[in-house]
Amino acid sequence: MMSTSELAPGSKLRHPKFGVGMILSVDENYYKIYFYNTEEIKTLARDYEGFEIEEAKKPDFPMLTLKEVEKAIREALAQTSERAPIVPLGGKWIGGSVTLEPGDPDLQSKEIPMDTFFHKIVMVREKLRVLEQNINNHPKLDDEDRVHLQQYITRCYGSLTTFNVLFAYKEDQFKGSGGKD
Repeated sequence: MMSTSELAPGSKLRHPKFGVGMILSVDENYYKIYFYNTEEIKTLARDYEGFEIEEAKKPDFPMLTLKEVEKAIREALAQTSERAPIVPLGGKWIGGSVTLEPGDPDLQSKEIPMDTFFHKIVMVREKLRVLEQNINNHPKLDDEDRVHLQQYITRCYGSLTTFNVLFAYKEDQFKGSGGKD
């Protein structure tokens, strides 16, 4: 016999107070049930012992909790996303901005929030890392080509060391070919 806490949406059960209802949705702990007599939707605990099964529907697939779905989404995003990891901006720069002043005083300057500017720098770094991985794993490149292309990426990192002052932590900073910056 099926337990009343293992029913799938579409199942019908009887509640001692609300009468017959149909399960609309299921999460880790609760059923959302439409009760016919009162024409109301109620959220009730799945493990409530007063339910009587009128018509049981088994899940077509294993029941997933919201936490399991969230974890799966996070893992999929981490594997496929171009989103940068969380890299903190140095404390003194939080709330600051970057102002680009043109040489011609008649032209308007451009102000960019520091967190936006910093995010773009971190994204450049992440894209360089992906490029580096693609070069290292490319089946048609020989070792000499890989080294040659890798040198360009290292020089790019070196050019970006100017922005190291923005990073909260030294380990997040850019390192050029010298690795000292």
